[in-house]
Amino acid sequence: MERDELECFLILAEELHFGRTAARMRLSRARVSQLVQRLERRVGAPLFERTSRTVVLTDLGARFRDDVEPHHRAIEEALARTAAAASGFGGTLRVGFSASLTGEIALNAVDALRAAHPELAVEICEMSFTDPFSQLRDRYYDVVLMELPVREDDLAKGPTLLTEGRMLAVPADHPLAERPWLTMDDLASVNLIATDGDLPDYRRVLQSPQATPSGLPIPRGPIVTSLQEALVFVAAGKGALLIGAHAAAYQARPGIAHVQVVDAEPVRYGLTWRAGEHTAALDALAEHVTAAIPAAHRSLTAA
Repeated sequence: MERDELECFLILAEELHFGRTAARMRLSRARVSQLVQRLERRVGAPLFERTSRTVVLTDLGARFRDDVEPHHRAIEEALARTAAAASGFGGTLRVGFSASLTGEIALNAVDALRAAHPELAVEICEMSFTDPFSQLRDRYYDVVLMELPVREDDLAKGPTLLTEGRMLAVPADHPLAERPWLTMDDLASVNLIATDGDLPDYRRVLQSPQATPSGLPIPRGPIVTSLQEALVFVAAGKGALLIGAHAAAYQARPGIAHVQVVDAEPVRYGLTWRAGEHTAALDALAEHVTAAIPAAHRSLTAA
């Protein structure tokens, strides 16, 4: 049995009208009649009773419709799923984010992606604070919205989607808290908190440098395994934390002041995924991430 015969039969069984069936299939009425007659010859009996005014299913036609319609629907759904997978929109896309700001942006982008592609399952979760790459390599995530740079040979990155300045989170009663702004040389007067874990050197030096641009040593503060742990230490007067400017709003808490570091390298954010695994779903996510970035934070600077 040909696919067009079956589709014609099921549509005519629903419409019970040759003209409407022809319009839905974008065929002539004569072609619809030919397809129905050909199917009836295969079956060996009429499937419809036709008059000049009405079209109704025979008992055999109704039984045939009930038998084949679920299988036809399942085949169509399987074809749709396969086509979606071939285009990069099948299966599940697992999205990670690295901070409160990127989490808000990623969540809005994921909601838009789900609405645009309901055939794509999307999961989202915060990535590890101490180990930025292993979860991506282990396929816990397929793509993450995270701080750049990323210089790993087995990972690919997109352009910079968002930039922000850096601030120093200091105890509210620290002398630097009264300053309108700081420079990197001012870090020599604080115990700078560092992150434990598997961080490459090029990322560690951005988060917790050991010396100022003029060569002054920066005292080492506590070693932490989460952002909340770091903020607890700052509020307790145990150290200071170099952090993205969004933290002043997203991580505001008693006992902590945030002061801009005017000559610090900006924080850049973009999407990172496993090299060689670029998909249409990833492209779509990138578009929605860009749309979800507030205008005040958007940067089109290339990575």
